[in-house]
Amino acid sequence: MSAIDSSINDIQERPGIPNAVQGSATVNRDLRDTIGEIRIKNPRIRCENVNVYYADKHAIKNINLDIGRNEIIAMIGPSGCGKSTFLRCLNRMNDTIEGCRVTGSIEIDGENINNPQIDVVPLRATVGIVFQKPNPFPKSIFENIAFGPRIHGLAKDKLELESIVESSLKKAGLWTEVADRLDQPGTGLSGGQQQRLCIARTIAVKPEVILMDEPCSALDPIATAVIEELMDELRRDYSIVIVTHSMQQAARVSQRTAYFHLGDLIEVGETKHLFTNPRHELTEDYITGRFG
Repeated sequence: MSAIDSSINDIQERPGIPNAVQGSATVNRDLRDTIGEIRIKNPRIRCENVNVYYADKHAIKNINLDIGRNEIIAMIGPSGCGKSTFLRCLNRMNDTIEGCRVTGSIEIDGENINNPQIDVVPLRATVGIVFQKPNPFPKSIFENIAFGPRIHGLAKDKLELESIVESSLKKAGLWTEVADRLDQPGTGLSGGQQQRLCIARTIAVKPEVILMDEPCSALDPIATAVIEELMDELRRDYSIVIVTHSMQQAARVSQRTAYFHLGDLIEVGETKHLFTNPRHELTEDYITGRFG
């Protein structure tokens, strides 16, 4: 039985996760302080008092959260709750948005990435991101993967570059499907294959953390299942943070889940506990379908 199958059984997942909720939450919906264990031992990323402002709008409010090594943490919540905004804080993608201001500390292995002296180019290699819609470069499959290692000087020669391309495609579960057509355009692949190509492209620059912003929302169920199995394999080597609107997906792939609401981190905890026995009324309302 795979880890994902085991997770589903642990959560007693049925066609709708709300059926698995047991009992009533104990924390009133008016309380906005985070419920659950925000700190873990030896985290990969530690976030302290993270705030995000879009001009005068306070989009993310005093978020404190640890992200572990070799884990998948899912971020869930209604549209506009701030989960994708928070995700973009983790590799400073919000820097590209005019009028956006981020405060607080985000430490990766003890170094605050919000320090103005930090070079965002190597940071975004260390913390790679896979977007909602597959976005392969208008280049060959080989060049899609080789581009990053070439830019970052990760290969000494062509042979080493070819090795990185092959290794990355194998880790993304794509090698056997494309090995005989590496010179063909990446844009010619199916949607699920394109998303795995983008994951391989991210892996090629040797990240420590992979961010995924709704990576399966544009894919069919079969392609989604392939990506989910891939994520479970990748967490052996990487920390993975996934934003998803699918509670079933969060239940299947993650070890911890964080629930956001209107810019606040409401509750965080082990996935099986959060879905079966949420402690905050807002969390319970969301996973039982009362709002969101």
